[in-house]
Amino acid sequence: MLGLLAKKVGMTQVFDDDGNLVPVTVIRIDPNVVIAQKTPEKDGYAAVVLGVDDLKKQRVSKPYGGQFPESISPKKRIREFRDFEKEVSVGDSLGAELFEGCRYVDVTGVSKGKGFQGVMKRWGFHGGRHTHGSKFHREPGSTGQSTYPGRTFKNVKLPGRMGRERTTVLSQRLIKVDTEKQLLLIRGAVPGVKQGLLLVRAAVKK
Repeated sequence: MLGLLAKKVGMTQVFDDDGNLVPVTVIRIDPNVVIAQKTPEKDGYAAVVLGVDDLKKQRVSKPYGGQFPESISPKKRIREFRDFEKEVSVGDSLGAELFEGCRYVDVTGVSKGKGFQGVMKRWGFHGGRHTHGSKFHREPGSTGQSTYPGRTFKNVKLPGRMGRERTTVLSQRLIKVDTEKQLLLIRGAVPGVKQGLLLVRAAVKK
């Protein structure tokens, strides 16, 4: 599985070869440094550990810094990619050129947080009548029974915290790979806020 850590820059629009206006999300690929390699003989599975964003030395504890080779500065964010389809070695730096020839990608990120929301915004409830005398407008309504079992069941849709969850969008079309500026242009929207961390990988269903 080919994949890299990236950051969301924002959205813009470009024209395709047929002259159609296409909305795209711009994703920046910072240098992904190979920190370690997992092998079936030693670890029981094959994987590559990548890291981005250097950490200041005074912010690195000895246990955390011990997983980095001496030639590699400690990284703020690290991720493990199993069954990496490219031959790499510890210390290599990977960039946007990894996705050249790839047409579709899967993007994983943390969705935008929307705070505490009611059932109409969170779950799409229609609500009650807004006419005079109605006392049921945006409330969730009844949640249980007055007789047996006399309690509210689990997983009932109620008001609560909305958003800020790990989300994956599948099979997003990769419009352009800019190896000079280390940018990916992906059709449509992807989860997360600007400058948020993303995990971009080759699509598993395409």
